[in-house]
Order: sequence, then structure tokens, then C-alpha cells
Amino acid sequence: MEDSGIYALLIRCDGVTIRVGALGELQFDRGYYVYIGSAQRNMQKRIARHMRSDKKIKWHIDYLLQHARVVDVHTVSAPKNCEEFVAIELGKKYRYVPGFGASDSHAKSHLFTGIRDNLWNDAISLMRRCKND
Repeated sequence: MEDSGIYALLIRCDGVTIRVGALGELQFDRGYYVYIGSAQRNMQKRIARHMRSDKKIKWHIDYLLQHARVVDVHTVSAPKNCEEFVAIELGKKYRYVPGFGASDSHAKSHLFTGIRDNLWNDAISLMRRCKND
């Protein structure tokens, strides 16, 4: 796993309605979601934090992960702007949760839902397109 770059979490949700910070109450349908994030250092620690259940709520994704589970992770060494590129491109093709994870981004969201394999493969493909060599 890279120490810095961008990552995608494949998340399975059984369906839940929860309050997500300033976004308010959101309904998450049963299915698979992909979250796109970045870590400019210590990416392994960031991923490990996402996997823990005993954490202080800091980001939008923390709210969802209290009620859903990460089933796969993909990382690439890439510049931070690649995170936004991937999120914008996924938003053109997949349903998304408006504003989720996008507080500091021009993307409409960083959380997407769709058919598991299609969504996951598209996310990985986009990440690979802009990775560092």
C-alpha cells in the first residue's frame, strides 16, 4: 500500500437513514458504495482508521461506516487533484450522495453507488489513469 495518494473504499450497506453532520439526515439504500479519498501522508493509517469502529467522528464517511462495512480497498500513489478528477468522473456516470465528502472539492460528491463490479472497476480504472509513475 502506498504511503500517500488516493484511495477508494468499497462499502456494503444494508440500508440505513442517518444524520451526517451538516448534510443532515440522509437515506442510504441497500447496496454498494464507493468512497474516494486522499491522504498526502500516512495513507496506511488513514485506511486503518476507516476500518476501526472505535473512532471519533471527523469526516462524513465516519458517519456511514458506523452502519456499513468496508469490503475492499484500492490505493494508488497520485497527486491530490486526482481525488477530485476521479470523483467528478464517477459523478458523471453513477448516482451520488450530494455534498458527501466534498467539503473541500469541486466534485458534487465523493460517495457513489451503482452495480458493484461496474462501479468498483470504473473507480480503479480512473485512479490508475492519473497515478504517479
